[in-house]
Amino acid sequence: MSQPQPIRASLFVTCIVDQLYPEVGVSVVRVLRDAGIAVDFPEGQTCCGQPLYNSGFTVEARKLAERTLDILGDREHVVVPSGSCGAMMRVFYLDLFADDPELLARAEDLSRRIYEFTEFLVDVVGYGHGSRNEPVPGATVAYHPSCHLLREMEVTDAPQRLLDATPAVERVELPDAEQCCGFGGTFAVKYPHISEEMLADKVAAATSSGADTLTACDMGCLMHIGGAVSRQGLPFRVRHIAQVLDGEAG
Repeated sequence: MSQPQPIRASLFVTCIVDQLYPEVGVSVVRVLRDAGIAVDFPEGQTCCGQPLYNSGFTVEARKLAERTLDILGDREHVVVPSGSCGAMMRVFYLDLFADDPELLARAEDLSRRIYEFTEFLVDVVGYGHGSRNEPVPGATVAYHPSCHLLREMEVTDAPQRLLDATPAVERVELPDAEQCCGFGGTFAVKYPHISEEMLADKVAAATSSGADTLTACDMGCLMHIGGAVSRQGLPFRVRHIAQVLDGEAG
């Protein structure tokens, strides 16, 4: 009898992970492989085009998006460790190519195969559907839901399910969890004073939660929050959820 073929996933690692936090990419691959996923990394991938798109440079954004369509066009599942980049490819490519029927059809086809990392583990692989019977003492982790993941990709509970099913992790509630951290890519540059106030609120919430670790599914948010944590010498760490699932919490 032939063995069932493993689920295949292609990793779109994102610019910020590739350039600044490669250790997150390592954890993503390790967690996927531990789940029995056959992971590959499409060579030639670059930026999804989101920074240009959000800044109004649609012509330049389309060039990067077309390149992404070429690279990912025949992949079975595309896993993205970022709700922000995932939303760009699943949601905003449809706007970007709305005036080109051929490219729009390709973007629609790709959008059905784009998964944020935790969404893929829960909805495709089936992880996190059964939590532990008893809490396991260990690291306390608070979860920050990033805006694009929650509001554009509509991933609401997959990260929490995975945390609740992870040994040696106790999830604690983050006050006002759904409030933006104030990063928003170029928003933090264009409106620094507003961004700083939003960041202060998020850091205060994380501190009051009593968690050892603040986690999220987007390194943009965590880079923003982590900067404040470092400057203020606060007693908790920031970690991408892949790192928490990979045993790097507390």
